[in-house]
Amino acid sequence: MSIDPRAHLRLARPSRDLAAAERFYVDGLGLRVLYRASADGPGEHDLLMLGWPNASWHLELVAGENLTTSPAPTAEDLLVLYLAGPLDDALVARLAAAGGVRISQGPYWDRWGVTVADPDGYRLVLSTRSWSNSAG
Repeated sequence: MSIDPRAHLRLARPSRDLAAAERFYVDGLGLRVLYRASADGPGEHDLLMLGWPNASWHLELVAGENLTTSPAPTAEDLLVLYLAGPLDDALVARLAAAGGVRISQGPYWDRWGVTVADPDGYRLVLSTRSWSNSAG
C-alpha cells in the first residue's frame, strides 16, 4: 500500500497554556479553531485543534493536568510556512502582540524570512520563499 501524498497532516504538540497558544495562532497568525475539548476523564487532556478550514494540515495542541510530556522545543523544531512573497510587517507585529517573540534562526532562515517563537517556545518561520524553490 502506498500513502496518498494528499493525505491530511496533523502536527501535535504539548502546551503549557492553551489560551496563550490560541491567542498566538488565532489572533496573531490568523488560524481558526477547528475543534476544542476539555479533559473529562482519567488519562484525558485538554485539546485545541487549529488551522485553516480547507488546508491539508492542522496543528493540535494538548495540555492539562494529565499531560505526560511538557513542551520541550529545540532550535530545530520549526513550523515553516512558505508565503511565496514579501512578509507583511503587520503580521509579525500581530504575532508579537499575541505573545510571540521574534528571534534569529540563523543565516539561512533570517535571509528568507522571520522566525517567531510561540508562547511555548516552538518556532514559527514565515518564509518569503515558495516551497518549489526552497528545497534547492
